[in-house]
Amino acid sequence: MRSRLLALALAFALPSAVMAQTLRVGLIAQDMGTTDPHRASATQDKAPLAWAYDGLVRFPPGSADPAKLEPDLAESFVRSPDGLSFTFRLRPGIRFHDGTAMEAEDVVFSLRRAADRARSAFSGDYAPVTAIEVLDPMTVRVTLREAVAGALGLFANYHGGMIVSRRADAGGQAPGTGPFRLERAGGGAARMVAHDAHWRGRPAIRAIELRFITSDATRELAYTAGELDLFIGRREQRWVERMRAHPNTVVEVFSPGEFRTLLISSRSAPLNDGRVRRAVQHAIDTHAIARFVGLDVATPWASPVPPGYLGATEDLPRYPHDLARARALLAQAGHPNGVTIRAVVSSNSAQLPIMEVVQAQLRRANIRLDMEVVEHATYHARIRQDLSQLTFYGAARYPVADSYLGQFYHSRSAPGQPTMSLNFAHCSAADAEIDAARAEPDEARQLALWATAQRKVMEAGCSLPLFDLKQVWVRRAGLSLGYRLEGSLNLGPAITAQTRLD
Repeated sequence: MRSRLLALALAFALPSAVMAQTLRVGLIAQDMGTTDPHRASATQDKAPLAWAYDGLVRFPPGSADPAKLEPDLAESFVRSPDGLSFTFRLRPGIRFHDGTAMEAEDVVFSLRRAADRARSAFSGDYAPVTAIEVLDPMTVRVTLREAVAGALGLFANYHGGMIVSRRADAGGQAPGTGPFRLERAGGGAARMVAHDAHWRGRPAIRAIELRFITSDATRELAYTAGELDLFIGRREQRWVERMRAHPNTVVEVFSPGEFRTLLISSRSAPLNDGRVRRAVQHAIDTHAIARFVGLDVATPWASPVPPGYLGATEDLPRYPHDLARARALLAQAGHPNGVTIRAVVSSNSAQLPIMEVVQAQLRRANIRLDMEVVEHATYHARIRQDLSQLTFYGAARYPVADSYLGQFYHSRSAPGQPTMSLNFAHCSAADAEIDAARAEPDEARQLALWATAQRKVMEAGCSLPLFDLKQVWVRRAGLSLGYRLEGSLNLGPAITAQTRLD
């Protein structure tokens, strides 16, 4: 009788124990965009894949500061005095998710894969790399063509720095070394399971259940109904304040922000006239937009390079909100009755309300904004087809000025180019400075070149920087991250072997 009662008690206790080991996470998307860490450029993919893959070095959990990078899969590294080579000594005893040992050949395969345009979304970051070599079974050397600012970030737990097994292209999920392994994905959900052989220890959390929910209200409802432990929140101050009032709830607001910019295309009329582009700059009140979002989550910023990035400066010409000046510029350009410009706009709640404010502000300067509001995936497709004259874009990159200037403001990155990236403005004003800074080994001269590039971008009317929108995630107080969350380049909290549900 006693044994039957004990068995019954265990049967009732088991579901609670299992649930306590399963972290339930809500993400904003219809589904995962990719399960390949070397292609994971979409926001919904970055955080989960960062839980499955490690780098040779890492940002300490809770930090996005490149100055704090520390050894991870590499137990040590040496940079040559000229900055042109890195030698990594690998940590022994590390195993991939499939049980195989990590060796130098895996690291070489992985970095070469990250540099391959056919297999990586981040291949451009590795253009300065000339050689990746095995020195012995546990030592790798990487050689660069030229000194690169922030080069150690190429080997961090971010984008192409994620290390995969040399069996990654053999079919199935690429084996990694992170604390969790992606077990399945699709149909608006995904599941990750603990990698018990992770070298930092057996994860306290046994599984992670991911739900992809496009609606902010639905994610919040799932949380309040007890169905989620952690989810992406709304980056709006009133929403943050309301969620902070919930019992047993912690709202995390952290960097880096996704920098919000209006890219002003010079490709077609009427914006092919610099006076009209300048009118757009003067017509928009960026500080009012930041206040609309909320200054706890939105930091106004006047430079095309986001705050906190190496090389960012606000020592630039300013184009203050001035409706009279905007109308005068339109009249000088031959448009006394105003102009009409078109924009493809995402229905995403992080974009549409802002663009509605922009539309109202432009109207006061006789600039009519014709907005085509579409689903977020369609928005991404249409802007890459060069169908938007005014493009609202938000992004976070490795925090060095070159990463933003190169992708958003170099003519190589414009739509229609083989190397197209995000230059929807068709800006070419600072090509020379961007190229020169990339190859400049002297730090002071490099910073000066970046400052000149930012000034030229603004003077050419290529964009109107708006604000840096910080990350907002909500977690139950019973979810202990195991560190203080101040930043995460992968745009979500790091879930480590020490993270636990109490």
